[in-house]
Amino acid sequence: MLPRLNRSLLKTFTKPESLHYAAPPANLPVRVMQFGEGNFLRGFVDWMIHRLNTAGHFGGRVAVVQPIAQGLAGKLNDQDGLYTLLLRGVQDGKRVDHRELIDCLSTAINPYENWNALLDLARSRDLRVVVSNTTEAGISFRADDKLEDAPPVSFPGKLTRVLFERFKSLGEMNAPGLIILPCELIERNGDNLRAAVQKTAENWKLPAAFLEWNASNNIFANTLVDRIVTGYPKDDAAQINQELGYEDQLLVAGEPFHFWVIEAPAACAKELPFDKVGLNVVFTDNMTPYRDRKVRILNGAHTMTVPAAFLMGFNFVGEYMNDAMVRKFMVDGVNEEIIPTLDLPRADLDSFAAAVAERFSNPFVKHALLSITLNSTSKFKSRIVPSIKRFIDRNGTAPKRLAFAFAALIEFYRGKLDGPKLVGRRGDSIYPIEDDAAALQFFAKTWAAGGEDLAAVVKSVLSNAAMWGEDLSRCADLSSKVTESLADIQSRGARTAMADV
Repeated sequence: MLPRLNRSLLKTFTKPESLHYAAPPANLPVRVMQFGEGNFLRGFVDWMIHRLNTAGHFGGRVAVVQPIAQGLAGKLNDQDGLYTLLLRGVQDGKRVDHRELIDCLSTAINPYENWNALLDLARSRDLRVVVSNTTEAGISFRADDKLEDAPPVSFPGKLTRVLFERFKSLGEMNAPGLIILPCELIERNGDNLRAAVQKTAENWKLPAAFLEWNASNNIFANTLVDRIVTGYPKDDAAQINQELGYEDQLLVAGEPFHFWVIEAPAACAKELPFDKVGLNVVFTDNMTPYRDRKVRILNGAHTMTVPAAFLMGFNFVGEYMNDAMVRKFMVDGVNEEIIPTLDLPRADLDSFAAAVAERFSNPFVKHALLSITLNSTSKFKSRIVPSIKRFIDRNGTAPKRLAFAFAALIEFYRGKLDGPKLVGRRGDSIYPIEDDAAALQFFAKTWAAGGEDLAAVVKSVLSNAAMWGEDLSRCADLSSKVTESLADIQSRGARTAMADV
């Protein structure tokens, strides 16, 4: 039986050559309060803090706060905060399989069992940073939270209570503020969290001085995070543990690529000097260009390719990335129709796009196409439509590959209602089409009414301003190109049609 990973083991442990471990300085204070103990934060932020500490550029550990009643605080404490990060994939054309022991976590707090431990940490002058990843729904005001709750249910409720405790115990208006870095995947996450804290404080009728202190002393940064963290590698965990020589129940796997944009005052970059250890972190006063780059290149590449690839018979991203024709369609679409519509320097965009192609080819990640098609209409609206519109503005004509992608989307949504569900057909098999009820009903009605009149179907879809934000049938020659591609997909199949785009 393998020994359990913990701090005692490190005293006698003979490190295998495959494992990277640099011990941080001893007795570092807790400088980071982290709401969330899941895979992403451990595979992204905590890895970065560990790198800073071992290079002598931060000098602080992380206290993890379990955000809901059930979680991993117990397992983290059993392993003394230690865990192994596996970074696996393709980077700069080379296969990567990097194993690193992460040693930056001090303790894990379950506030549902030990609320006072969290309040004690709130009173610490060493504390400087708050990090969170409590799911997209986590940043929302909850009217039922109360000041006396131990703890409040919502994350903004817990954070408001932490900030108020800090304000009361450390000198009120003179209390040192915090740098708050939410990593939830919502637009303007820092602004949304600030608003939720403000609303909670007002609901609790906290003193006006606290509201003033919170507004002036705490930095709620908007952030954009980018790394695929797949989590516990259950299929090969037993073998990995054998190779490591210990049992790690908190193994976490992710891709080598990482990128973090933090919209915050320049002084924050000096306190968190990620650049000094070679990490791909950007501090900026305007994150919008970076958000557009991620949404329209990374997410857009998926959205423009997946419906057609699925109709061809592919089921996973890696499968279509290994197909030269489909890969070329995606790469050319990004390079010729998406990148020219963005405002960052071309070299920066080209580098990002090349990394995207490598990431999609990661042999360690099995990304199912049907999971990517979830809510495709809203994804198409935010990821593809802006590129189509900007391309038309600059060229006077619709981009041919994105028009084909639109046609493939319409064909993918060709189905029949089965109760509240819309079901499509691929060859002899059926597949679920998952979106909000209005979208499913719209496509079912449109295809039923349009029949073989593909121009009418395309006209109905593109003119649905409620779906796209405007009437896209008025955009140059977009309707004719989409109709032509849709007819080609139906008559010759998605593969043959894509090959001629």
